[in-house]
Amino acid sequence: MTTEAITTGRPRERRRDHGRYRDTKLAYLMLAPVVLLLGVFVAWPAVYAGFLSFQDWSFYKDPAFVGVRNYVNVLTDPLFLATIWRGFAFVLMTVPVMLLLAFLFASLVVSVSKRFAATLKVTIYIPTIISGVIASIIFFVIYNYSGGLLNAALGVFGVDPVAWIGDPAWALIAVAVPAIWLGMGLTSLIMVAAMVDIPTEYYEAAAMEGAGWWQKTRYITLPQMKNVTLYLLITGFVAAIQQFELPLVMTQGGPLDSTTLPNLFIFNHFRNDVNVGYSIAAALLLFVVLGSVSAIVFKFVNSERLVD
Repeated sequence: MTTEAITTGRPRERRRDHGRYRDTKLAYLMLAPVVLLLGVFVAWPAVYAGFLSFQDWSFYKDPAFVGVRNYVNVLTDPLFLATIWRGFAFVLMTVPVMLLLAFLFASLVVSVSKRFAATLKVTIYIPTIISGVIASIIFFVIYNYSGGLLNAALGVFGVDPVAWIGDPAWALIAVAVPAIWLGMGLTSLIMVAAMVDIPTEYYEAAAMEGAGWWQKTRYITLPQMKNVTLYLLITGFVAAIQQFELPLVMTQGGPLDSTTLPNLFIFNHFRNDVNVGYSIAAALLLFVVLGSVSAIVFKFVNSERLVD
C-alpha cells in the first residue's frame, strides 16, 4: 500500500468515527427524557418503596426501622397466602379459556372474507374499550339473584335461581367470566396478526399432501405462533393475578373473602391498616411471585426466534 493511499484512508476513517460519535450523542439525547421519566416515576419510587418496606411507618408518624418484620408478618399471614393461591386459581380459570377462545376466533377471522373479517374484528374488540367498572356493573345486573338476566334465562328451563356472586362456590367463577370477556378482544387481534403473518405457502404445501384443518393447526399454525402464545401467556397471567376492579366492584372481595385477589387484599390492608410498611412489603412480595413465575415459564417454554 502506498503512502498516498494511507494518508487518504485516515481522513476517511476519522470522518466515519466522527459520524458514529455524532449519531451516538443524538441517540443518548433522544433517550434522555425517557430515562429521566423512568428514573423519577419508576426507579426512585421502587427504591423508596423497598426502603419503606423495612420501616414501621404510617402517614401519622416518622418511619422506624424494623428489619424484616413486615416481610415475616406478610409471609406468616394466612390471609395473604390464601389470596396468592386464589390468584393462581383465578389465572387457571381465565387464561387458558381466553387463549383457546381467542385462537378459535382468530382462526375464524382468517378463514372468512375480508369484509366479514373486519366486522368480526370490530365486534370482538368492543369489550376492550369498556371500562372494568362498567363491565362489573353489567355483570352484576346479569348475576343478580332476584331479577338478574342469567337467573331469568335459567328459570325458563325450570332451574332454580343461583346466588352467583353471593355463594363462595360460584363467586370466583362469576368474576372470571367478565375477565375473560374483557381480555378476549386484544388477545384475539394479536393472534389474528400472528396468523396472517404465517406464509400461505406452508398451508398450500400441506393441502397438497392431504392435510386437514387439525393437521395444519398442529404442525404449522401452533409452532409458528409459539412466541406470540408465550407473550400472551405471560401477559395474561400477570393481568389475571393482578385483577382488581372486577372483585372490588362486583363483590368487594366477598363472600367470605372468596374473591379477594392479591391486589384487592393489599388495597384493603393499605386502606384500613395504619402500618403502611406491611402493605408495601406485601406488594413487593407479589412482585417477586410474578417475576418468579414469569421466569419459570420462559425457562421451560422454548421462546427462541423462529427461522423460516
